Amino acid sequence: MLYHLLLPLADHASIFNVVKYITFRAGIGMLTALGICFLISPWFIRRLQKNQIGQQIRELGPESHFSKAGTPTMGGGLILVAILLPALLWMDLTNPFFWYVFVITLGYGILGFLDDYWKITKKNTKGVSGKVKLFWQFLLALGVTGCMYYRGDIEPQLLFPFFKNFIIPLDWFFVPFGAFVIVGASNAVNLTDGLDGLAIGPVMTTAACIAILAYVTGNTNFASYLNYPFILGSGELTIFSACLVGAGLGFLWYNTYPAQVFMGDVGSLSLGGALGTLAVCTHHEIILAIVGGIFVIEALSVITQVASFKTTGKRVFKMAPIHHHFELKGWPEPKVIVRFWIISIILALIGLLSLKLR
Repeated sequence: MLYHLLLPLADHASIFNVVKYITFRAGIGMLTALGICFLISPWFIRRLQKNQIGQQIRELGPESHFSKAGTPTMGGGLILVAILLPALLWMDLTNPFFWYVFVITLGYGILGFLDDYWKITKKNTKGVSGKVKLFWQFLLALGVTGCMYYRGDIEPQLLFPFFKNFIIPLDWFFVPFGAFVIVGASNAVNLTDGLDGLAIGPVMTTAACIAILAYVTGNTNFASYLNYPFILGSGELTIFSACLVGAGLGFLWYNTYPAQVFMGDVGSLSLGGALGTLAVCTHHEIILAIVGGIFVIEALSVITQVASFKTTGKRVFKMAPIHHHFELKGWPEPKVIVRFWIISIILALIGLLSLKLR
């Protein structure tokens, strides 16, 4: 909104020319998101405590987590505000990519809110059933990817990083494939959100990496020089990614060990959905799997554990997702968190190498 208000003023005062630059709006968007978190979080946490909106701990979880019962949850609602409000202020609202990522982030946030609300009101850890969640996740994702395909906003193809001309045309299969990426990313982040600050760290490194890649694909000069396919309008997603990083930093201040607030499903489902949509909009689905490798590992650990137990009756890990496995092996929670962050940073650097190694 501010972008559209300030842009016409550039014809009268040169100082307003800065709003034309994506880099400026990305920076100011990140600071706006960070400021919203710092300003509202103390009040928001007090309201959660007053209304007894506390975390329900599953009985099969590690014993060390039982002391966390009652910690304010649904802090992801604050993250949503801190992402979406700056995005509305500083992004070009006529850009279709903005609305694709906005719809998924908000829609998955509402779904996560309902899940958290059921868990709190019913005093259990089940919430909305998995089948119902998957149905609505796929419905929203298919709607968004279907719009992308039928409007022709993006070429329906799959790019492989580190290879210049390795491109697979997807045609109509782009719609279910893109939906799978979005839903998969959403649930993978949800599975990762099990320790204080564990999920938000890799979310930020992944978003920061996608911000750089989105800027490249949306800039004709950089895209041509680096042999990336140019996607008209995708550069605006740099701003959304930057807002996500800013909101994540602000939330981490209160979510770091020992956490004062948890993000809940309202946060993890929406953040994962946002990352998946950003990747689909910029043709970086495979890069997302590399940069967001922590989320992939967490999801695969659960799939492996369930498959092994159902087929052989034996468990591969002491507990899944895999961060609980390391806890039960004796790693202190902060050690697990920081080491996972380090791995996430390394994976982000590997993903960025694809800019040159093509």
